[in-house]
Amino acid sequence: MLRLPTSIRTIPVIVLSLLGTWTLGASAKPNIVFILADDLGYGDLGCYGCEDIQTPNLDRLATEGVRLTDYYANGAVCTPTRAAFMTGRYQQRLGLEDAVTYQEMGRGLPEDGQTVADALRRVGYATGLVGKWHLGYDFERRPLQQGFDSFFGFLGGNHHYFQHMDRIGVPDLWLGNESVEREGYTTDLLTAEALVFLAKHREQPFFLYLAHAAPHFPWQGPDDANKLVEPKKKTWQEGDRETYAAMVERLDQGIGQVLRQLDELGLRESTLVVFSSDNGGHTHSRNTPMRDFKGTIWEGGTRVPCIARWPGHLPAGATTSQVAITMDWTATFRRIAGLGTDPAGEDGLDLLPILTGDEPTQERTLFWRITNRRSRKAVEEGRAVRRGSWKFIEEANGKKSLFDLGIDVGEAHNVIDQHPDLVLDLTGALDAWEAVMERVAP
Repeated sequence: MLRLPTSIRTIPVIVLSLLGTWTLGASAKPNIVFILADDLGYGDLGCYGCEDIQTPNLDRLATEGVRLTDYYANGAVCTPTRAAFMTGRYQQRLGLEDAVTYQEMGRGLPEDGQTVADALRRVGYATGLVGKWHLGYDFERRPLQQGFDSFFGFLGGNHHYFQHMDRIGVPDLWLGNESVEREGYTTDLLTAEALVFLAKHREQPFFLYLAHAAPHFPWQGPDDANKLVEPKKKTWQEGDRETYAAMVERLDQGIGQVLRQLDELGLRESTLVVFSSDNGGHTHSRNTPMRDFKGTIWEGGTRVPCIARWPGHLPAGATTSQVAITMDWTATFRRIAGLGTDPAGEDGLDLLPILTGDEPTQERTLFWRITNRRSRKAVEEGRAVRRGSWKFIEEANGKKSLFDLGIDVGEAHNVIDQHPDLVLDLTGALDAWEAVMERVAP
């Protein structure tokens, strides 16, 4: 259900609908800025109840747009979610159900595939990726070969925020297809490059994918240049909540600069801005009120914050309980760019009519499966399905659980024995979904 602020609720629904239709037609190709945090917890923003981290810019984005309460990442770790966003389809179709590892060749997006960046570029968008890729190291799997006109960032899963090397010590900072060296804190470098992209392309429709490194480990705040963080050592994953908070706050400051740049360039009303995270939070995150963390099949592994702002099109200060997932934005971006359903196939939903209030919320059935490769074997660690407010989980050890997320978002009360017919139905839906998905190659 879409909950509008009081000032907007007093306007007749038909007026809102007509207003949305008129404004959508006034701008055939709006700009798109998709900002993705890395390992941010569901409850790590002020607008999601956090009290020990200051996020005024993202909180303001929520007051100016729509905050989604039941939004999910496609995967519980990095690569799967990013693959789903790039293609608009379940990552299982690509065999990308777990992360591409450090300097791993031969895995990632298909070399001859098509991405949302390809599609948008074909209809006149300038396409830019600033930040994390994590979808392949091979030349043909890199951003410039996957639909982006420009790329500044890193190819791997995470890197040193000051020395810009990956976890095994390999330099990993790129401008296009060239390795580069720059001084500075990664979050700040990405913000600066995003500002350059916006200024450069202000006169044409653009798609900026700003994929921040923060707050993924190594946990290094902006003042931690001298903190000992060594590749291949445990120091790479040592940190605390205070450092994590400093990383999120600098992330928020950088996003604030991006939003101000849009205002200064006169692009505020012509730009859809979406913010989210690629999976649930890690060790020092706050996933409250969700259960567990990144890498798990529980809500804490996949439910993440999401905010969307588009003045004149989306209501300000609204919240929606529409169940949504990362790949929905792929379908949404295609539609606002004037593109129809992806002929290669599409698993996502166009969210815009629901967020504008032109259409009611829809009941969704969404699926997850977690597989980690170890010792050249694919080890399935769990699968889940959500339909309406019900979520069914089957863990790797065979244990099955059923939760009513409408009253038990923390997944504390397994009611599987009370609903045998529903369990049978959801198990069948999972089996049918898996039957048409590609399995991760061993």
